Amino acid sequence: YPDLKVGDYVIVETLRGRQMGQIVSFAQPDPDRELKPIMRPATPRDLVLKQTWEAKSPEALVLCREKAKELGGFDDVKFVDAQYNYDGTNLTFLYSTEQKVNLNRLVSDLKRNFDTTIEMRQIGPRDVAKLLGGFGACGELRCCSTFLTDFSPISIKMAKVQGISLNPSEITGMCGRLRCCLVYEYEQYVEARKHLPKRNKRIGTPMGQAKVVDVYPLQDAVLVYLDEGGLQTFKRED
Repeated sequence: YPDLKVGDYVIVETLRGRQMGQIVSFAQPDPDRELKPIMRPATPRDLVLKQTWEAKSPEALVLCREKAKELGGFDDVKFVDAQYNYDGTNLTFLYSTEQKVNLNRLVSDLKRNFDTTIEMRQIGPRDVAKLLGGFGACGELRCCSTFLTDFSPISIKMAKVQGISLNPSEITGMCGRLRCCLVYEYEQYVEARKHLPKRNKRIGTPMGQAKVVDVYPLQDAVLVYLDEGGLQTFKRED
């Protein structure tokens, strides 16, 4: 389809069946990846269908929660969202739980109410936060609900290297996991620290011998306590 341009809607085959997607950019194909072809451009009828079925999603989610409550045994399961595909042939319920749970009874009960293929898909706490959206501690819209497409592994070491307080309220997000932004500058801190002396190490300065009190990786500088007394900041080249 050579006439397709950015912003156009198309129908594609995914792991979750036929879905409607929107073209956001063009890129050179990766020869090592098997790329699926676009089935066809979306028609005005497809767009109307998508809008119609999306409007029915909240009602489907409410019914799912009610059925789960009636059947019992799903107290530890949080049903987060219901998603129809563009033509209503597939309905996916997204849920989150810390325990292993069998949803076969619930799916069987729901099939009596929906004339479509029903799928239950478990998601993690970060995905729940992505769906709910909202604002982060920085005052901006959450990264997960705006531009992040996947979640990188994050460890407490990343906060330590960057000198961030390990207070849980300062390093955890709404999802209860370590904040995604801890990984953004981590590599820069690691690279900068390679060329700076460690804390408590004795070094020579233009003002004499001193002991490193603190390290400022992004400033490429250290704070030292001089043998002659007093605190002073020096750049690495000094």
